[in-house]
Amino acid sequence: MAPVKNGQVILNEVPKAGIIPGQTTVYREENLDIDATPLNGGFLVKTLTFSIDPVIFGRMKGPPPFGYTLGGPINNLGGGRVLRSEHPSFKVGDLVTGMMNFEEYVVVPAAQASMFETVDSSISLSARMGAAGLSGKTAYYGWKAYAPPSSKGNVCFVSSGAGAVGSIVIQLAKRDGYKVIASAGTDEKVSTMKDLGADVAFNYKTTATKDVLAKEGLINVYWDNVGGATLEAAIDAAAPRAHFIECGMLSGYLGESYHIKNLFMTIPKEVQLHGFIAVGWMEENWGREFRETMPKLIASGEIKYKEELIKGLDKAAEAVTAQLEGKNVGKPVLIVADE
Repeated sequence: MAPVKNGQVILNEVPKAGIIPGQTTVYREENLDIDATPLNGGFLVKTLTFSIDPVIFGRMKGPPPFGYTLGGPINNLGGGRVLRSEHPSFKVGDLVTGMMNFEEYVVVPAAQASMFETVDSSISLSARMGAAGLSGKTAYYGWKAYAPPSSKGNVCFVSSGAGAVGSIVIQLAKRDGYKVIASAGTDEKVSTMKDLGADVAFNYKTTATKDVLAKEGLINVYWDNVGGATLEAAIDAAAPRAHFIECGMLSGYLGESYHIKNLFMTIPKEVQLHGFIAVGWMEENWGREFRETMPKLIASGEIKYKEELIKGLDKAAEAVTAQLEGKNVGKPVLIVADE
Protein backbone atom coordinates (compact mmCIF):
# COMPACT_ATOMS: atom_id res chain seq x y z
CA MET A 1 0.00 0.00 0.00
CA ALA A 2 1.22 3.50 -0.79
CA PRO A 3 2.08 5.73 2.19
CA VAL A 4 -0.88 7.54 3.75
CA LYS A 5 -1.16 10.99 5.28
CA ASN A 6 -0.69 11.00 9.04
CA GLY A 7 -1.86 14.25 10.66
CA GLN A 8 -0.35 15.22 14.03
CA VAL A 9 -0.92 17.95 16.63
CA ILE A 10 2.45 19.18 17.93
CA LEU A 11 3.22 21.35 20.97
CA ASN A 12 5.14 24.21 19.38
CA GLU A 13 5.57 26.48 22.41
CA VAL A 14 4.61 26.62 26.07
CA PRO A 15 1.47 28.77 26.46
CA LYS A 16 1.70 31.89 28.62
CA ALA A 17 -2.05 32.46 28.95
CA GLY A 18 -4.38 30.78 26.46
CA ILE A 19 -3.80 28.56 23.46
CA ILE A 20 -3.06 30.21 20.11
CA PRO A 21 -3.81 27.74 17.28
CA GLY A 22 -0.93 27.62 14.82
CA GLN A 23 1.45 29.04 17.43
CA THR A 24 0.99 27.16 20.72
CA THR A 25 0.21 24.04 18.72
CA VAL A 26 0.74 23.29 15.05
CA TYR A 27 -0.96 20.74 12.85
CA ARG A 28 1.38 18.95 10.50
CA GLU A 29 1.19 15.98 8.16
CA GLU A 30 3.74 13.27 7.50
CA ASN A 31 3.65 10.27 5.24
CA LEU A 32 3.32 6.88 6.90
CA ASP A 33 3.51 3.41 5.36
CA ILE A 34 1.02 1.62 7.59
CA ASP A 35 2.00 -1.78 6.20
CA ALA A 36 5.71 -1.39 6.75
CA THR A 37 6.10 0.73 9.89
CA PRO A 38 7.76 -1.41 12.61
CA LEU A 39 5.52 -2.56 15.48
CA ASN A 40 8.16 -4.29 17.62
CA GLY A 41 5.56 -6.36 19.45
CA GLY A 42 3.00 -3.58 19.67
CA PHE A 43 0.01 -2.68 17.51
CA LEU A 44 -1.10 0.03 15.07
CA VAL A 45 -4.32 1.97 15.66
CA LYS A 46 -6.31 4.16 13.31
CA THR A 47 -7.60 6.86 15.67
CA LEU A 48 -11.29 7.74 15.54
CA THR A 49 -11.90 9.93 18.62
CA PHE A 50 -10.10 11.94 21.27
CA SER A 51 -11.36 13.21 24.61
CA ILE A 52 -11.02 16.98 25.08
CA ASP A 53 -10.26 17.85 28.71
CA PRO A 54 -8.88 20.90 30.59
CA VAL A 55 -5.88 18.83 31.67
CA ILE A 56 -4.55 19.10 28.10
CA PHE A 57 -3.90 22.80 28.68
CA GLY A 58 -2.24 22.10 32.03
CA ARG A 59 0.07 19.55 30.45
CA MET A 60 1.11 22.05 27.79
CA LYS A 61 2.68 24.14 30.56
CA GLY A 62 4.47 21.42 32.51
CA PRO A 63 7.56 19.39 31.56
CA PRO A 64 7.53 15.57 31.38
CA PRO A 65 6.58 13.26 32.97
CA PHE A 66 3.31 15.11 33.66
CA GLY A 67 3.64 17.61 30.83
CA TYR A 68 4.14 17.26 27.10
CA THR A 69 7.49 17.33 25.34
CA LEU A 70 8.09 20.57 23.44
CA GLY A 71 8.21 19.74 19.75
CA GLY A 72 6.37 16.44 20.25
CA PRO A 73 2.72 15.43 19.88
CA ILE A 74 0.17 16.11 22.61
CA ASN A 75 -1.80 13.14 23.92
CA ASN A 76 -4.94 12.24 25.82
CA LEU A 77 -7.57 9.51 26.03
CA GLY A 78 -8.44 8.32 22.55
CA GLY A 79 -10.26 5.53 20.78
CA GLY A 80 -9.65 3.73 17.53
CA ARG A 81 -9.52 0.57 15.46
CA VAL A 82 -6.56 -1.85 15.39
CA LEU A 83 -5.17 -2.17 11.86
CA ARG A 84 -2.12 -4.34 12.54
CA SER A 85 -0.96 -6.17 15.64
CA GLU A 86 1.98 -8.17 16.94
CA HIS A 87 0.58 -8.22 20.46
CA PRO A 88 -1.34 -11.29 21.71
CA SER A 89 -3.98 -9.24 23.57
CA PHE A 90 -5.08 -7.19 20.56
CA LYS A 91 -6.19 -8.39 17.15
CA VAL A 92 -6.97 -6.67 13.86
CA GLY A 93 -10.41 -5.07 13.99
CA ASP A 94 -10.53 -4.54 17.76
CA LEU A 95 -11.94 -1.26 19.06
CA VAL A 96 -9.57 0.05 21.72
CA THR A 97 -9.28 3.01 24.09
CA GLY A 98 -6.20 4.36 25.85
CA MET A 99 -3.80 7.29 26.06
CA MET A 100 -2.78 8.12 22.50
CA ASN A 101 -0.83 10.80 20.69
CA PHE A 102 -2.98 13.21 18.69
CA GLU A 103 -2.22 11.50 15.37
CA GLU A 104 -4.34 9.83 12.73
CA TYR A 105 -2.33 6.62 13.09
CA VAL A 106 -0.65 5.60 16.35
CA VAL A 107 1.82 2.80 17.02
CA VAL A 108 1.30 1.55 20.58
CA PRO A 109 4.54 0.02 21.93
CA ALA A 110 4.35 -3.37 23.61
CA ALA A 111 5.40 -1.77 26.91
CA GLN A 112 2.29 0.46 26.86
CA ALA A 113 -0.21 -2.19 25.76
CA SER A 114 -1.39 -2.82 29.33
CA MET A 115 -2.71 0.76 29.41
CA PHE A 116 -5.19 -0.03 26.61
CA GLU A 117 -8.43 -1.99 26.67
CA THR A 118 -10.72 -3.44 24.03
CA VAL A 119 -14.30 -2.19 24.11
CA ASP A 120 -17.57 -3.33 22.57
CA SER A 121 -20.13 -1.34 20.60
CA SER A 122 -22.91 -1.38 23.25
CA ILE A 123 -22.41 2.39 23.50
CA SER A 124 -20.75 4.81 21.10
CA LEU A 125 -17.01 5.30 21.05
CA SER A 126 -17.59 9.02 21.72
CA ALA A 127 -19.47 8.11 24.92
CA ARG A 128 -16.39 6.16 25.98
CA MET A 129 -14.44 9.42 25.76
CA GLY A 130 -16.85 11.12 28.18
CA ALA A 131 -19.49 9.55 30.40
CA ALA A 132 -17.88 6.11 30.13
CA GLY A 133 -14.37 7.53 29.87
CA LEU A 134 -12.15 9.93 31.75
CA SER A 135 -14.95 12.37 32.64
CA GLY A 136 -17.16 9.59 33.96
CA LYS A 137 -14.29 8.02 35.87
CA THR A 138 -13.42 11.34 37.46
CA ALA A 139 -17.00 11.83 38.65
CA TYR A 140 -17.49 8.21 39.74
CA TYR A 141 -14.17 7.75 41.54
CA GLY A 142 -14.26 11.11 43.30
CA TRP A 143 -17.84 10.59 44.43
CA LYS A 144 -17.15 7.05 45.65
CA ALA A 145 -14.06 8.13 47.55
CA TYR A 146 -15.21 11.31 49.25
CA ALA A 147 -19.00 11.81 49.26
CA PRO A 148 -20.47 10.43 52.52
CA PRO A 149 -23.73 8.47 52.45
CA SER A 150 -26.66 10.87 52.35
CA SER A 151 -29.04 11.37 55.24
CA LYS A 152 -32.29 13.31 55.13
CA GLY A 153 -31.71 16.92 54.16
CA ASN A 154 -28.14 16.52 52.90
CA VAL A 155 -27.21 19.01 50.21
CA CYS A 156 -24.66 18.77 47.40
CA PHE A 157 -23.52 21.80 45.39
CA VAL A 158 -21.94 21.20 41.97
CA SER A 159 -20.21 24.01 40.07
CA SER A 160 -19.95 23.75 36.28
CA GLY A 161 -22.85 21.33 36.53
CA ALA A 162 -23.50 21.17 32.79
CA GLY A 163 -19.94 20.12 32.02
CA ALA A 164 -18.66 16.66 31.24
CA VAL A 165 -17.82 15.84 34.87
CA GLY A 166 -20.38 17.96 36.71
CA SER A 167 -23.31 16.54 34.73
CA ILE A 168 -22.40 13.03 35.89
CA VAL A 169 -21.90 14.19 39.48
CA ILE A 170 -25.42 15.67 39.56
CA GLN A 171 -26.86 12.29 38.64
CA LEU A 172 -24.69 10.32 41.07
CA ALA A 173 -25.68 12.67 43.89
CA LYS A 174 -29.39 12.31 43.06
CA ARG A 175 -29.05 8.52 42.93
CA ASP A 176 -27.62 8.70 46.46
CA GLY A 177 -30.48 10.82 47.77
CA TYR A 178 -28.92 14.28 47.92
CA LYS A 179 -30.66 17.56 47.27
CA VAL A 180 -28.56 19.00 44.44
CA ILE A 181 -27.75 22.64 43.74
CA ALA A 182 -25.90 23.25 40.47
CA SER A 183 -24.44 26.30 38.74
CA ALA A 184 -23.38 27.12 35.19
CA GLY A 185 -22.83 30.19 33.04
CA THR A 186 -25.72 30.21 30.54
CA ASP A 187 -29.48 29.74 30.65
CA GLU A 188 -29.13 26.84 28.19
CA LYS A 189 -26.84 25.08 30.65
CA VAL A 190 -29.29 25.78 33.49
CA SER A 191 -31.96 23.97 31.48
CA THR A 192 -29.58 21.04 30.94
CA MET A 193 -28.88 20.76 34.67
CA LYS A 194 -32.59 20.72 35.46
CA ASP A 195 -33.06 17.92 32.90
CA LEU A 196 -30.35 15.95 34.69
CA GLY A 197 -32.26 16.19 37.98
CA ALA A 198 -30.77 19.19 39.79
CA ASP A 199 -33.24 20.48 42.38
CA VAL A 200 -31.89 24.03 42.14
CA ALA A 201 -30.09 25.18 38.98
CA PHE A 202 -28.92 28.73 38.39
CA ASN A 203 -26.85 30.97 36.14
CA TYR A 204 -24.02 32.32 38.29
CA LYS A 205 -23.52 35.22 35.87
CA THR A 206 -27.02 36.59 36.59
CA THR A 207 -27.62 35.27 40.12
CA ALA A 208 -25.09 35.54 42.94
CA THR A 209 -23.85 32.15 44.08
CA LYS A 210 -23.68 33.27 47.72
CA ASP A 211 -27.33 34.30 47.63
CA VAL A 212 -28.49 30.96 46.25
CA LEU A 213 -26.47 28.98 48.79
CA ALA A 214 -27.69 31.15 51.67
CA LYS A 215 -31.29 30.51 50.64
CA GLU A 216 -31.04 26.79 49.91
CA GLY A 217 -29.35 25.70 53.11
CA LEU A 218 -25.94 24.62 54.34
CA ILE A 219 -24.08 22.34 51.93
CA ASN A 220 -22.68 18.99 53.03
CA VAL A 221 -20.77 18.23 49.80
CA TYR A 222 -19.27 20.70 47.36
CA TRP A 223 -18.00 19.32 44.04
CA ASP A 224 -15.64 22.03 42.86
CA ASN A 225 -14.85 22.35 39.16
CA VAL A 226 -14.07 26.08 39.06
CA GLY A 227 -12.43 27.36 42.27
CA GLY A 228 -12.19 31.13 42.68
CA ALA A 229 -15.12 33.14 44.01
CA THR A 230 -17.40 30.10 43.78
CA LEU A 231 -15.18 28.17 46.19
CA GLU A 232 -15.22 31.17 48.50
CA ALA A 233 -19.04 31.25 48.48
CA ALA A 234 -19.15 27.50 49.15
CA ILE A 235 -16.90 27.89 52.21
CA ASP A 236 -19.31 30.49 53.61
CA ALA A 237 -22.22 28.06 53.07
CA ALA A 238 -20.44 24.92 54.28
CA ALA A 239 -22.05 22.79 56.97
CA PRO A 240 -19.81 21.56 59.80
CA ARG A 241 -17.42 18.85 58.50
CA ALA A 242 -18.58 19.36 54.92
CA HIS A 243 -16.66 17.50 52.22
CA PHE A 244 -15.18 19.65 49.45
CA ILE A 245 -14.19 17.52 46.46
CA GLU A 246 -11.62 19.57 44.55
CA CYS A 247 -11.75 18.37 40.97
CA GLY A 248 -10.78 21.48 38.99
CA MET A 249 -10.00 25.20 39.11
CA LEU A 250 -11.33 26.28 35.73
CA SER A 251 -11.64 29.92 36.77
CA GLY A 252 -7.86 30.23 37.04
CA TYR A 253 -6.76 28.43 33.90
CA LEU A 254 -6.84 31.46 31.60
CA GLY A 255 -6.29 34.25 34.12
CA GLU A 256 -4.72 35.15 37.44
CA SER A 257 -5.39 32.97 40.46
CA TYR A 258 -8.14 34.18 42.78
CA HIS A 259 -7.19 34.80 46.41
CA ILE A 260 -9.65 32.95 48.67
CA LYS A 261 -10.32 35.45 51.45
CA ASN A 262 -12.18 33.14 53.85
CA LEU A 263 -9.96 30.06 53.65
CA PHE A 264 -9.43 30.26 57.41
CA MET A 265 -13.08 29.26 57.92
CA THR A 266 -12.28 25.74 56.73
CA ILE A 267 -10.62 25.27 60.14
CA PRO A 268 -13.45 26.05 62.60
CA LYS A 269 -15.95 24.44 60.23
CA GLU A 270 -13.65 21.40 59.96
CA VAL A 271 -14.15 21.33 56.20
CA GLN A 272 -12.63 18.23 54.62
CA LEU A 273 -10.76 19.27 51.45
CA HIS A 274 -10.08 16.43 49.02
CA GLY A 275 -7.94 16.97 45.95
CA PHE A 276 -7.63 14.06 43.57
CA ILE A 277 -6.93 12.76 40.08
CA ALA A 278 -8.66 9.72 38.62
CA VAL A 279 -5.64 7.45 38.27
CA GLY A 280 -3.52 5.26 40.50
CA TRP A 281 -5.22 3.99 43.64
CA MET A 282 -8.63 5.23 42.49
CA GLU A 283 -8.44 3.15 39.33
CA GLU A 284 -7.33 0.15 41.36
CA ASN A 285 -10.26 0.50 43.78
CA TRP A 286 -13.15 1.35 41.45
CA GLY A 287 -11.94 0.69 37.91
CA ARG A 288 -13.58 -2.72 37.51
CA GLU A 289 -16.81 -1.55 39.16
CA PHE A 290 -16.93 1.47 36.85
CA ARG A 291 -16.36 -0.59 33.69
CA GLU A 292 -19.07 -3.06 34.73
CA THR A 293 -21.57 -0.43 35.86
CA MET A 294 -21.33 2.81 33.88
CA PRO A 295 -21.69 1.51 30.28
CA LYS A 296 -24.86 -0.37 31.32
CA LEU A 297 -26.32 2.73 33.00
CA ILE A 298 -25.57 4.77 29.88
CA ALA A 299 -26.99 2.16 27.50
CA SER A 300 -30.21 1.93 29.55
CA GLY A 301 -30.59 5.71 29.75
CA GLU A 302 -30.31 5.75 33.54
CA ILE A 303 -27.26 7.99 33.22
CA LYS A 304 -27.78 10.77 30.69
CA TYR A 305 -25.05 12.69 28.93
CA LYS A 306 -24.60 15.43 26.38
CA GLU A 307 -21.71 15.70 23.99
CA GLU A 308 -20.43 18.14 21.43
CA LEU A 309 -18.68 16.51 18.50
CA ILE A 310 -15.88 18.51 16.84
CA LYS A 311 -14.73 17.11 13.50
CA GLY A 312 -11.11 17.20 12.41
CA LEU A 313 -7.80 16.55 14.16
CA ASP A 314 -6.68 20.02 13.08
CA LYS A 315 -9.42 21.52 15.33
CA ALA A 316 -7.85 20.19 18.55
CA ALA A 317 -6.51 23.54 19.79
CA GLU A 318 -9.80 25.33 19.14
CA ALA A 319 -11.69 22.54 20.94
CA VAL A 320 -9.55 22.80 24.08
CA THR A 321 -9.87 26.60 24.10
CA ALA A 322 -13.66 26.45 23.77
CA GLN A 323 -13.82 24.15 26.79
CA LEU A 324 -11.58 26.40 28.89
CA GLU A 325 -13.83 29.34 28.02
CA GLY A 326 -16.98 27.42 29.03
CA LYS A 327 -18.51 27.39 25.56
CA ASN A 328 -19.45 23.69 25.56
CA VAL A 329 -22.66 22.12 26.80
CA GLY A 330 -21.67 18.61 27.81
CA LYS A 331 -18.59 16.70 26.78
CA PRO A 332 -16.46 17.90 23.84
CA VAL A 333 -15.17 14.99 21.75
CA LEU A 334 -12.83 15.34 18.79
CA ILE A 335 -13.83 13.14 15.85
CA VAL A 336 -10.81 12.21 13.75
CA ALA A 337 -12.52 9.77 11.38
CA ASP A 338 -15.79 7.91 11.10
CA GLU A 339 -13.97 4.64 10.33
